[in-house]
Amino acid sequence: MYIHLKIIGALFIVLAIIHIIFPKYFNWEKELQSLSLMNRQMMVIHTIFIALMVFLMGILCLTSSHELIETDLGQKIILGLGIFWTVRLIFQFFGYSSKLWRGKAFETTIHIIFSLLWIYVSSVFWIIYFKG
Repeated sequence: MYIHLKIIGALFIVLAIIHIIFPKYFNWEKELQSLSLMNRQMMVIHTIFIALMVFLMGILCLTSSHELIETDLGQKIILGLGIFWTVRLIFQFFGYSSKLWRGKAFETTIHIIFSLLWIYVSSVFWIIYFKG
């Protein structure tokens, strides 16, 4: 399972870095214009902090896989990560409308890729937790 935590760590770091392109890709300058200043800034700041947390989770998985698997504190962290990413998986199907991706080749591909990613990530954390 050590290698799976390292793979997840690398994937999380890439995912965090991808957040850099969100404002331009999703055209936030135009799309968020109708929001109040508070909501606009909250959207941007929350995205930054989500990216930071995903990055830090990646660093944790890459550098501390042994501790996560072998220690009591590590097992508690793994449990929290398992819960967090399982909830994220649920939101992949019930938080986003299928209108966002259904019938659109690129968006459907992204939806499938991220669904598989969240399944993989959640499964690894739960397997580690229940084997610990």
